[in-house]
Amino acid sequence: MAFQCQRDSYMKQFVTAVVSCSPAELKLENNGKKEKVKGFNVLLKDTILFPEGGGQPDDHGTIENVPVLRVTRQGPEAVHFISSPVEEGQEVQLKLDWERRFDHMQQHSGQHLITALADTMFGYKTTSWDLGRQRSSIELDTAAVKAGEMEALEAAVNEKIREHVPVNVQLLSLDDPAVEKVRSRGLPDDHAGPIRIIDIEGVDANMCCGTHVSNLSHLQVIKILGTEKGKKNKTNLMFIAGNRVLKYAEKSYSTERSLTALLKTGPDEHADAVDKLQKTVKRLQKSNLTLLRDMAVLIAQNFKNQPDRGNFFSLHNKDGDNEFMNIIANEIGFQDTVIFLTVGEEKGAGLFLLAGPENVITQLAPRVSELLQGKGAAKNGRFQGKANSLSKRAEVETLLQEHLPHHSAGEE
Repeated sequence: MAFQCQRDSYMKQFVTAVVSCSPAELKLENNGKKEKVKGFNVLLKDTILFPEGGGQPDDHGTIENVPVLRVTRQGPEAVHFISSPVEEGQEVQLKLDWERRFDHMQQHSGQHLITALADTMFGYKTTSWDLGRQRSSIELDTAAVKAGEMEALEAAVNEKIREHVPVNVQLLSLDDPAVEKVRSRGLPDDHAGPIRIIDIEGVDANMCCGTHVSNLSHLQVIKILGTEKGKKNKTNLMFIAGNRVLKYAEKSYSTERSLTALLKTGPDEHADAVDKLQKTVKRLQKSNLTLLRDMAVLIAQNFKNQPDRGNFFSLHNKDGDNEFMNIIANEIGFQDTVIFLTVGEEKGAGLFLLAGPENVITQLAPRVSELLQGKGAAKNGRFQGKANSLSKRAEVETLLQEHLPHHSAGEE
């Protein structure tokens, strides 16, 4: 049986009857986490909501204005998962999220066209494909493609689009001799009913359960974004079709305008301007590191030159790294002095170093780490690591000074 969405992929609303409605659970992704949702599995006499399959995601839509959260295929049936029940035998209205559906139609028909011409022109077979949210990819059975082939392929697919080639749906019985001549990667184990063929006139005939455009002109345009090395001597071809190309162009132009305003150069000079900026930043970073190292030595010397320096030194500096802190600790020496250093945002995350007599470090390191909400490692009289929060830095100072043999004012 073919669903109404497969007989007419352009139908946006449909009235049908409820066959069954039973309680169910479904794992749905919410903000990157999968959680179980309670609801109902609904079987309908027919549906315009496509169940995921053939590399194509399921449709979104509503049943009596209740959102359909997932549509899956189980044998010959489409199972609709919704949050509230409907009565068996009740006539219900289905509404389709047309923007999502048409996008899937454009990408799926685009894949058929690219796959067919990649085979005809270069002998590259398609082994799998993925309809992604931002871009789609086709896995080609070749370790690499030659220079100029993707440009030629893109020109060829867009020529077919301009020729207004019709795309027809045929239903053939499994024993029809014509089935043998159709491109296919095999039928699912639970397939039932006739074989559905998507026929791009004069270009390709392929077994497929998905929803497709009725004419290649509805694809508008295809842009091949490039290729990358795939798995096991395969090549992945990335592409976008139809409205995705318009959105891609709009986003690219918006980015171009922003860069023009920031870089004060025209689009053709953006790459050179960014390259110059990166080189300048590297030079400045190198100079900054040199200055920080020199400053670390001066900070240590200044402390050592104080006649009443005591045996405790504490410093927080917004800028710096582990090397900056280690230079200070090495210059001061921590056999008889407890040193507490931090770098980073004053109340935020950062790095810390605690150095001093080993017995003091061993005793206090766990509590210091706890106060800084961080983790660290001890080695040769030093305990250093990352802090998730430096907001309790003053408490650490108090703790350290309380455990000194002789309390001495520290330096900030």
